[in-house]
Amino acid sequence: MFSKVLIANRGAIATRIIRTLNKLNIRSVAVYAESDADSLHVRHADESFSLGEGSAAETYLVVDKIIAIAKKSGAQAIHPGYGFLSENAAFVKRCEAEEIVFIGPTPEQMELFGLKHRARDLAEKAGVPLTPGTGLLDSLAEAIVAAEQIGYPIMLKSTAGGGGIGMQLCHSRETLVSAFDSVKRLGANNFADDGVFIEKFIARARHIEVQIFADGKGQALAVGERDCSSQRRNQKVVEECPAPNLTDKVRAQLYQTSEALLSSVSYRNAGTVEFIYDADSGAFYFLEVNTRLEVEHGVNEEVYGVDLVECMLRLAADEMIDLQACRGHLSTRGHAVQVRIFAEDPYRDFQPCADLLTEVVFPDAQGVRIDSWVEAGVEIPPYFDPMLAKVIVHAEDRSQAFSKLSTVLSEIRLYGCETNLQYLKHLCCDPVLLEARVTTA
Repeated sequence: MFSKVLIANRGAIATRIIRTLNKLNIRSVAVYAESDADSLHVRHADESFSLGEGSAAETYLVVDKIIAIAKKSGAQAIHPGYGFLSENAAFVKRCEAEEIVFIGPTPEQMELFGLKHRARDLAEKAGVPLTPGTGLLDSLAEAIVAAEQIGYPIMLKSTAGGGGIGMQLCHSRETLVSAFDSVKRLGANNFADDGVFIEKFIARARHIEVQIFADGKGQALAVGERDCSSQRRNQKVVEECPAPNLTDKVRAQLYQTSEALLSSVSYRNAGTVEFIYDADSGAFYFLEVNTRLEVEHGVNEEVYGVDLVECMLRLAADEMIDLQACRGHLSTRGHAVQVRIFAEDPYRDFQPCADLLTEVVFPDAQGVRIDSWVEAGVEIPPYFDPMLAKVIVHAEDRSQAFSKLSTVLSEIRLYGCETNLQYLKHLCCDPVLLEARVTTA
């Protein structure tokens, strides 16, 4: 096992990784932008190094700085968390060249699944169900013909998109014509790739994800699924495990197809296979693969009693992990729900709010897990994602989990900046959510 690991990230995921490193007696190395100097991930780490002033592009995304700190500190491996460099194949190649272990999949696997049209090809070869769609489109004229063959409504997507960026619902030829150049431009500006393709739009869709861990030798194990249908602007708001209102047959099919897909490329480490589930027909379709640990991984950890970060570390350190033996011991324990608390103002169209937190109180109770990086006196910088905490609750069943979540949210105190806490309190009492009738719309 490693003796020292650098975390190339910030915020809640950095403190969460440090928790597992501490459990395994591995020294942690934090990196931070100067505006994050008071973050808990800096205070909790065994060592910390400044990346200087500025935005993510000037700090957390500067590969030379990250590598230099890893070598200076003597870190043997780097955990990327999620976001930032976590799916950057060039960064993984640089780590390999510098003989630093990257805790995650191979660069080739990132490139395979990084472009959505290529991921669809792999899924098709592995027998994973696909929505009617196209490959990359060369022109608007080609898009118009394809859309008419598939039938409206359709989704026009940037192949390199992510986080809901580069997606446009089109109900007619006119909306497709007006959206085509815009989506291509978004792809070029945000992901340096203007490739676009079309998929059939599922009107009453649920977003179901299968958590996978794979050994890099052709074995893959599904560690349950989660429902992430509660979304705002294609960004997840509420996540839960297991997904409600799925039959055992559908659940087994989701696991089997996900494992087959990642086994087909000898996938290594943690990953997620995402699906669209048609609430009307009960059919499911491949969406994409995320080659990293996801923000919502904690709900699966709570239900299955596993530590995915520990699994990632052990595999990266070449420790033997018998996934078939793990399969025999894997079983569900109740229900878990997660919500994300953001420094944002729901009354101003969820505008991010950078300010000084004057009071921070999170409850400490059984079945409650708070992954956070803030405390009283921390100033929220304007440069990064405004997520303050992930609130995860675990209970015997779904009803009790939402009841506990409501209680926990009422006990949280966050003052000094606007947050979405009140929004979440109301949302978690919404009958559509409580009755598991939420779709991505």
